Amino acid sequence: MPTFDDFDFHAHSSVSDGLLRPGEVVRWAQTRGTRWFALTDHDDVRGLQEARAVAAELGIGFVNGVEISIEWQRLPIHIVGLGFDAGHPGLCAGLAAIRDGRQERARRMGAAFADIGIPGVLAGALKYAENPELISRAHFARYLVEIGLFRETGKVFEHYLTPGKPGYVEHRWPDLAQALAWIRAAGGVAVVAHPGRYALSGQDMLRFLAEFRAAGGQAIEVACGSHTPEHIRHFTRLARQLGLHASRGSDFHAPGDCERLAPLPDSLEPVWALLKLPESSLSS
Repeated sequence: MPTFDDFDFHAHSSVSDGLLRPGEVVRWAQTRGTRWFALTDHDDVRGLQEARAVAAELGIGFVNGVEISIEWQRLPIHIVGLGFDAGHPGLCAGLAAIRDGRQERARRMGAAFADIGIPGVLAGALKYAENPELISRAHFARYLVEIGLFRETGKVFEHYLTPGKPGYVEHRWPDLAQALAWIRAAGGVAVVAHPGRYALSGQDMLRFLAEFRAAGGQAIEVACGSHTPEHIRHFTRLARQLGLHASRGSDFHAPGDCERLAPLPDSLEPVWALLKLPESSLSS
């Protein structure tokens, strides 16, 4: 079985908004000593077959994953699904509907940039999207860096791509219960992705996690690339309080991301305990 610091259950490839092909992401994970890995592209599972094949070649244990875009009380949230049947028709239909919505949102974002005097942004963003069905704000940000608007994508998000900014458009995502129903029907485990990134604190976070658990959610990402040591301490406490298992993921998108991923505190129940990982598939 894995130890608390040799698995990564959150990473992205060029099937969504990452820069590397699925197999290349697995090779990147191997260079970091990862022994169990999940590819969790946004709203798409079409990179899993390639990633699994490379993982088998390298002797890395592999878990099917996806990161589903949802909303809770109009707040965008991401839910990671792990260990599911990637061919399940309900899950696949739900993800296809989300991808259709992403394309419509992208068209409206392109129009919003044109309205403020920056034309051609949608066409530019599409150059960065290997999978045009999965065009995301990250692809827009990369293009705006290319044309010199800012020097880094984080600044593009800060000034243009977050709620209230001129390039941001409202969009309705599936709700929490829908996404968890898809994951559970496909035999998977639902995990709250990078909870430290949401504008939820105190009682709001507790209400969200209580609803998540009541709808069948089982785990929370305690250690991830964007979490500070204080985040890890905070979500360790909440995982214990609410009886949630703990997950760990780099949220990798490109080389240079997440130079060090903290291990899970050993007082937590790890998410792999829910996944029934086949020990025989892990090389020594």
